[in-house]
Amino acid sequence: MATPHDVSDYTGYLFRRAQQAHVAAWQREVSAEVTSVQFGVLNVLAGTPGASQQHLVERLDLDRSTIADIVARLERRGLIERLRDDIDKRRNVLHLTELGERELTALVPRVERVDAVLTAGLTPADATTLRRILTAVLDSPEVRALH
Repeated sequence: MATPHDVSDYTGYLFRRAQQAHVAAWQREVSAEVTSVQFGVLNVLAGTPGASQQHLVERLDLDRSTIADIVARLERRGLIERLRDDIDKRRNVLHLTELGERELTALVPRVERVDAVLTAGLTPADATTLRRILTAVLDSPEVRALH
């Protein structure tokens, strides 16, 4: 008979719980319409206007089909526009629309509130350490090989 363990001893369990907390905080503080991944796309495009979908794949660490779906949704909502690249006609480039810029401006303080909610029990130094550790986990070769 297997010996039961405290599930909180498992990192994956804690990741899942943290993700649940993030989703709940996001829906309460930010939006039920704009997902955190969609916010990521808007944010990346604000910093790199004219980025390609491939750039979004690489920057946000998502697969091509997911990015294609998100771009299509954001385009339908009028938040981004997709244009043919002037140099390489096979490539689309993406830009925020005026509506997309206004939406992003409205979202940023709410996203910052989610961050504050999620790290409320931590000192500023511990919050920085948490981000550093999570980044190290995600950058590890074993985790990167998973996708």
